[in-house]
Amino acid sequence: MTIAEATVERVAQALAHAALPGFFVTLVALMIAVAIGGRWWLAHSHVVEAARDTSLRTLLARMAIGFAIIVVAAWVFAAIADEIGEGETLGRLDTLVSSAIGQAVSPATVQAFAFITHLGDPTTLGALCFVVAMVLVARDERALALGWVIAITGNAVLNTTLKGVFERVRPVHDQAIAHADGYSFPSGHTSGSVVAYGMLAYVLIRTTPPAFHLPALVAGAAIAFVTGCSRVFLQVHYPSDVVAGFASGLAWLGIVIASVEAARQYRKSRRAR
Repeated sequence: MTIAEATVERVAQALAHAALPGFFVTLVALMIAVAIGGRWWLAHSHVVEAARDTSLRTLLARMAIGFAIIVVAAWVFAAIADEIGEGETLGRLDTLVSSAIGQAVSPATVQAFAFITHLGDPTTLGALCFVVAMVLVARDERALALGWVIAITGNAVLNTTLKGVFERVRPVHDQAIAHADGYSFPSGHTSGSVVAYGMLAYVLIRTTPPAFHLPALVAGAAIAFVTGCSRVFLQVHYPSDVVAGFASGLAWLGIVIASVEAARQYRKSRRAR
C-alpha cells in the first residue's frame, strides 16, 4: 500500500467514525442557517410585495438569485461527476467511507435511518405529489398545481437520465435492512426529497398565513437533508452520490421556482395593467 492509499484509508476511517456526530452538527447548523436566511428572505419578499413592486426589477432580482443557486449546484454536480471513477481519489474514498460506516454505526442507528429513508421513496413522493396537486386544484391554484407536478415528475425523469449517463454501481454492504435497485449516481431519494419538500415549502409560503412560512422552510430543508444522509448510513449510496443528489435536486428546484415566480409576476403585471 502506498503512502497516498494509506492516507486515504485513514481519512475514510476518521470520516466514518465522525459521521453520526457530524450529521447532527450539520443538521443543526443547516436549520439555523435556513431560519436566519429564510427570515431575511421572507421579510424582503413581503416588503417588495407591499410596495406593489411587480416591475421587471423585482423579477430580475428573483431570477438572479435562482440562477446563482443553479450555477453553484451545477458546478458541484459536475465536479463530483468528474471524480467518481474507480481510479480517482474520490472514488476510492467513497468506497472506503461506505464500508467503514457499516462497522462504525450501531444497528439501532441503521434501523432509525431505515425508517426515515421512506420519506424519499418514489411511492411516498408520488402519493404526496397527487394529494398536494388535488388540494391546489380544489383551491383553484391551477398554475401552482402545474408547477408542483412538473417539479416532482421532472426531477424523476432528470434523475433517471443522469443515472443512465453515469451508470455507477451501488456500494456492496452486508446489512439486509435496506436494498436498492438500479444505478447509484446521483441519489434519487436525495434529489427527490430536495425537490418535493423544498417545493412543498414554497407552496405553503404561497398558500398559507405568514406564521407558517419560516417553519415550512426549516422543516423542508431538514427533511431533505436527513433523508439524503440516510442513504449513506444505510450503505445504499456513496457519499458523493448524495452530495450530487443535493446538487441536482437544488438545481432543478431553483429552475422550477424561478419559472413559477416569473409566471406569477407576469400574471400580476397583466392584471395591474
